[in-house]
Amino acid sequence: MSSVLLTAAELNTLMGAEPTVVIDARNPDAYAAGHIPGAVNIHDIFTFLATSTPEGLAELKTKFAETFGKAGLSGAETAVIYEDAMNTGFGMSCRGYFLLSYLGYPKVKILHGGYQAWLAEKLPVSTEVPTPTPAAFPLKDTGTDLMIGKEEVLAALGGDGPVLLDVRDIDEWIGTSSSPYGKDFCPRKGRLPGAVWIEWYRLMKPGSVPMFKAPEEVLAECATVGITKDTPVYLYCFKGARASNTLVALKSAGVENVKLYFGSWNEWSRDPELPIEEGLPYAAA
Repeated sequence: MSSVLLTAAELNTLMGAEPTVVIDARNPDAYAAGHIPGAVNIHDIFTFLATSTPEGLAELKTKFAETFGKAGLSGAETAVIYEDAMNTGFGMSCRGYFLLSYLGYPKVKILHGGYQAWLAEKLPVSTEVPTPTPAAFPLKDTGTDLMIGKEEVLAALGGDGPVLLDVRDIDEWIGTSSSPYGKDFCPRKGRLPGAVWIEWYRLMKPGSVPMFKAPEEVLAECATVGITKDTPVYLYCFKGARASNTLVALKSAGVENVKLYFGSWNEWSRDPELPIEEGLPYAAA
């Protein structure tokens, strides 16, 4: 799994050695101000809100197969996704990695450290917008190994199965905010009943170019909530971005049985029939 993460130098070499489609997941203004030469801008990787209904999943597959095809991904190219930095873009590059993997794309990488890692190496940047040659995206039905829906989450509540891991920011975890989009963006605030919590930032080392912690450091963080390499884990956040970031960190550290509830709190909180835990966590204790 660690081979998913490329250094800036490795990406620079890869771009000159084999067919590569570099995808910039940042907002269009940031992309226009400067980007990796030849990179295409796909901010929808981050902004698209998905549901786990059959209709929602069909929409997601159709939209992104078309989007990635327009970017020139035919299956022969290696897709490399980046954001500004690993801890500032809410995991958007990892969300792109997750989406491509869910759609069955065979070769997907992430620029470890994002655009800031590229700049730190003083590698060239560009403001030119490329015109990709569209391709037929090779959509495959492989997503069940990675993604779960609300029914699987509901079945896991209160059982001895997978650990439900919430990786949202502190204000969402304690129920004072419903989302990064605003405190009342969703109709309910709280958590999945029985979930444990590791704020997604904890799996990265701060610095001039933030990176994921070393595997043993990630496992030490996981041990604080009872997760080992052998623990099955269901991840969620608000819309699957920060959880995608965590998925990459966990799998890179050797926690292999990890699945992501992509609809996450944005979907769960909008169904009043689904249970939530409100108030301050552990307040009763």
